[in-house]
Amino acid sequence: MQFILIAVVAAIGWYGYKSFVREAERVTERARRARQEEQNRAVGTLVQDPETGEYKPAKDD
Repeated sequence: MQFILIAVVAAIGWYGYKSFVREAERVTERARRARQEEQNRAVGTLVQDPETGEYKPAKDD
């Protein structure tokens, strides 16, 4: 019984850590993109739509 409880707590901790790292990477990427736009004096980042070939502003996830 005690082993199962420890395993569950460890799994929850591992999931929480992975979620934290994923969110930190997302925020870091957004900040990097914002700094780059500021340096280039850009209004936004454009990405090419693979289907139409048109450029559209990037959407934040």
